Parts: sequence; structure tokens; C-alpha cells
Amino acid sequence: MYSGLFYCTWRIIKATHFNFWTLAGVGVIFRLLFLPAIPNLSQDFYRFLWDGRLLIQGINPYLFTPKQLLEGASTALSLTSIDSIAQWQQLISGMGELNASHYSNYPPINQLCFAIAALFSKSAILGAVISLRVLIIAADIGILYFGKKLLEKLNLPVKNIFWYFLNPFIIVELTGNLHFEGVMLFFVVWSLYLLHKEKWIWAAVLLGISVSVKLLPLLFLPLFFKYLLSNDKARTSILGLQLNTRSITKTVLFYLITLGTVLLTFAPFLSKEFIANFAATIGLWFQNFEFNASVYYIIRWIGFQTVGWNIIGTVGKILPLLVIAFILSLAFFRRNSTSQKLITAILLSVSFYFLLSTTVHPWYVATPLILSVFTRYKFPIVWSFMVILSYAAYGENGFSENLVLVTIEYTVVIGCAFIEIFYRNKLHKTKLLAWFNPPI
Repeated sequence: MYSGLFYCTWRIIKATHFNFWTLAGVGVIFRLLFLPAIPNLSQDFYRFLWDGRLLIQGINPYLFTPKQLLEGASTALSLTSIDSIAQWQQLISGMGELNASHYSNYPPINQLCFAIAALFSKSAILGAVISLRVLIIAADIGILYFGKKLLEKLNLPVKNIFWYFLNPFIIVELTGNLHFEGVMLFFVVWSLYLLHKEKWIWAAVLLGISVSVKLLPLLFLPLFFKYLLSNDKARTSILGLQLNTRSITKTVLFYLITLGTVLLTFAPFLSKEFIANFAATIGLWFQNFEFNASVYYIIRWIGFQTVGWNIIGTVGKILPLLVIAFILSLAFFRRNSTSQKLITAILLSVSFYFLLSTTVHPWYVATPLILSVFTRYKFPIVWSFMVILSYAAYGENGFSENLVLVTIEYTVVIGCAFIEIFYRNKLHKTKLLAWFNPPI
């Protein structure tokens, strides 16, 4: 069925000869079909509604786990206050034991979205779900708008944006399952568009807001360094770049504005308890959770063969250091002097990060997918098709990953990426990329 949806997408694009407004309308209609639906491939939305309803009650969602509040473990809150949260039993049951036992790790702008849904529907789950979905659909429309404008500025085919906007994976995972990667990416794409137009102050603000939706854009920050420094006439040389005082000042201010925006959004929640709880939950993703990984699963297997146990606690501390080293190498040794080169560097960085991650949920692939439409690389489109195999882990008998399917997924994706990176010219000669770029 999923393959059929991808095929239908291709046929729709081909049949309409990439008429922008027709395809935009089709994409919106497909999203609206999900409007009254309760997600059935993800439990996360129950936690979204929980956090939102805590916020409108004036309760800091970062300070208590749902399980703590349920058990009355906090002296600040009691079961009486929980009773004031509509449908709290259904929300805690729906989010599952694992989610209910951990502190919230959703950044403040994401929490704002949850609060908006809670305000619009204080006592009905479906009403709150519709509110969240409207926000996500609006973000995707924003991506379509600014993505089109950025493609035009980069002299790239406008049709590229529909590999995101009409992609069944995006529609199902973001609109259907209510994941907020699309909201983060809206601010990222808007920021990149403004940066290309040299409106770097607002670009920095929007980049900071994107971090406050999802933390992932923090990885991008070093990559802007050479781009920001390379746009003015030279007077001095630093790290091989010809610079003047203006470009240095602009670069410093860009980073200060971005980080300042992030801190400003976190400010209402800041406390020692918040920092401890938030950091502890983030750490779980690197040292406890495992799902749909690639390189890590190979390392884990080697660990079982050599020491006899799961070495995630050790490896989870080392792999992020390798990611940081890779990103810094791209930041300082690659010429990210144009918008397209910058976006390509971001794409490669994010892909490498997911390659080494211990947990890669399907909706994570939305980030490399949208970045790819502004570059020459198409392997994220393949990834958005193959990632559906990860759902085979969820069956009637509970959770159990099929490592054969995981191997197939990453063999195809990594193979496509390798061929694109190292054999791009040969691919064009053999016309193997024509499927992604049909005649208009």
C-alpha cells in the first residue's frame, strides 16, 4: 500500500506536468483528509496534550513526570490538581508507561503549540488533535511557500518542493501522526531563505525559534561560520578566508542572536530542576533507547561478540563526539560559501548524525528530505520510502525489530548515498536519476 502511494504521487506529478497550484491543492487536500483522525501509529500526541493541559493550568511540564503526578510524589501537586486536568487517566494510559515515566523533552515553542491546542479544546482529545494538526498543516504550507521562493532564488526546479509536500511519508508521519518536525523545518526553511537574501538578523531569530521547536538545528550552527564570513570584500585572512571587520561582526552577531533567541524562549522555565530533568531525558536518547539504527547496531553486535553485553552506555557517549568532529570538519575545511553549498553541508551533517544515532524514528527523515530538495542529492527521497520498514517492529505480539528489514533499509539508503556522492556524473550519463527529474 505504501509503495502504491509513492507510485500515485509520481503519477500525479507526471500527469499535471508539475503545475504548481494543482499539486499544492492536491497536497493540502491529502492533509485535510487526516483532520478528524486520531493517530494510530504513534502515542506521542497523548504526551503533547498532557503537557499542553499542564501549561494552561500554570504547571511547569518540565518539573514532573506524569507518573510522579499520578502517584502524588510531588509535594507541589496532588491528585486533586491532576483531577482538574481533563481526561488525565486517558492521556496517561494512552502515552504508555515509558513516556509517562520520563520528564518532558519538548522545547518551549513546541510546548506553546501544545498549550494552543489545550486552549482551543480543554476537555476533548479529538478537538485538541485537530488543533495540533492545523498547526502542522499550516507549517507545511509555509514550507511550500518559502521552499518555492528559495528554489527560485537558487535557480533550481520549483518542482523539487513536491518531493516533500506530496511525499506520502510526510503526509502520514507529520500530518497523520502529529510529529512537529514540520514546524521546526518551516522555521529552518524560512531562515535559509532570509539568509540567502542577506536578511541575516531575522534569519538568526528564526533559526533560534526552530531550535526551540526541536533541538536538531543546534547541529547546524557551526556550518554557518564560513558562509557568514565569506560575503564581504577582504582585508584580512583567517582560516583561509579573506575577511573584513564587518563580516566578523555579522558572524558574531548572528550566533549571539540565534542563541539569545533560544535562551529567551527557555527563560520562563529555567531552574536547576529543569536543567537536570531536561538533560537527563535528552541523555536517554543516546545511552538507553534503541530503534532503527544502522552503524550503532553493527557496533552493538561487535560488543555482544567481544564483551558479552550491550555496550550502549559506552558507545552512546562516543558516537556524539564523532558526529561533532564530522560537523566541525565540514564547517572549517569545506567551502560553504554559497547557500546551496551550505544546505548541502547541513544535509550531509544531519545524515551522518542519523547514521550514527542509536534511535532513528521514521519522522526524523523529514529533515534530510526537505534539505535534499535544495541540493543535487536524492537519496533522502529513497530513505523516505524505505523507512516504512521500521514499522515492522510493531506487531500484535509487541515490539520486536526485524534486523533483516533494518539491514535492507540501510543497505539501499547508504548504497544510494554512496553512488550519488562518488559516482554522480556516471549516474547522469546512464540517466538513472531521470525518475526524480522527469521532463516538464
